[in-house]
Amino acid sequence: MTSCHVAEDPIKKVAIFGGTHGNELTGIFLVKHWLENGTEIQRRGLEVKPFITNPRAVKKCTRYIDCDLNRVFDPENLGKKKSEDLPYEVRKAQEINHLFGPKDSEDSYDIIFDLHNTTSNMGCTLILEDSRNDFLIQMFHYIKTSLAPLPCYVYLIEHPSLKYATTRSIAKYPVGIEVGPQPQGVLRADILDQMRKMIKHALDFIHNFNEGKEFPPCAIEVYKIMEKVDYPRNESGEIAAVIHPKLQDQDWKPLHPEDPVFLTLDGKTISLGGDQTVYPVFVNEAAYYEKKEAFAKTTKLTLNAKSIRSSLH
Repeated sequence: MTSCHVAEDPIKKVAIFGGTHGNELTGIFLVKHWLENGTEIQRRGLEVKPFITNPRAVKKCTRYIDCDLNRVFDPENLGKKKSEDLPYEVRKAQEINHLFGPKDSEDSYDIIFDLHNTTSNMGCTLILEDSRNDFLIQMFHYIKTSLAPLPCYVYLIEHPSLKYATTRSIAKYPVGIEVGPQPQGVLRADILDQMRKMIKHALDFIHNFNEGKEFPPCAIEVYKIMEKVDYPRNESGEIAAVIHPKLQDQDWKPLHPEDPVFLTLDGKTISLGGDQTVYPVFVNEAAYYEKKEAFAKTTKLTLNAKSIRSSLH
């Protein structure tokens, strides 16, 4: 008796984005290497296109020029009339949408891997936008299993108000990859190696899927965003406390209501509060100071996927 499975179309077009943030160097370094020599990312019957998304920010080694490219892929910005007056990143978003989209259309790329670094101690992290996507849950399960015993975490950003219009969201299957800790504007060999392996395993999964391999039902543990927590601030809106030493570098670890999260300069400890244990992510991320986010609270849950195989087999 055949198992109940989801038949998916074969994957034909994959893009690997580096430089969505111009000071997150691992993805930039890898994509530039693959543009010169893409042997390691090629798989039979698959088009894999490496691409630098924000070249001007990359050149200046800054997160962005006018606004955050990873927040502007919404219908309003993508539909704006082309003009030199538009912010640089909005113009780039329209160009990227034209090359790899259009978003929400049959012509869009099947998968976009968007490569990022974080200054937070998050290790290897896969970002999932849809908890019901059997194909991506299967892929993430494959990557996690292949990387073991190195941990790989899945951050689920499915949320009515906290989900944002990502660069990768123009693909049918958007995949965010975060690896840290790594300072902005710096390269680390260990982080580079981890990101490179994540891409290798992801492409191997796609190749196996296209070749007709059936992936049996699986389950993965994910951390779903609940809310973002800002730093304590004074009347002028300036930061009035820092991340507590007991929280620093403790991404993904359980955080209880009585646990300290902030420390003021006069030695006062501020605890988490609330009535439940949460799991913090993006703790003290450098790029999120401007976004007024000290860390994000997540809850841990399990996602299940049905077995999948390519509809051609």
